[in-house]
Amino acid sequence: MKSPQKKFLFEKRNYILLFLSFIVIALGFILMSGGGSDDPKIFNDAIFNFRRIRLAPTLVLVGFGIAMFSILTKERAKK
Repeated sequence: MKSPQKKFLFEKRNYILLFLSFIVIALGFILMSGGGSDDPKIFNDAIFNFRRIRLAPTLVLVGFGIAMFSILTKERAKK
């Protein structure tokens, strides 16, 4: 007697997109880090550069968008 196959909640494509979104979010947070100073008397203007103000937050938001897309999409109908 065959045991019934366990079905996953999502398809393989959804899991790949979800993993990709985690990578994009992590990359955004990595790009956002740094630019600090150990000396409180010295202010580092590097915290206001393009990478930390525009690029990194955009990557984080795109990563969350990919995650939502991967969760909400269903399996494509097979012909």
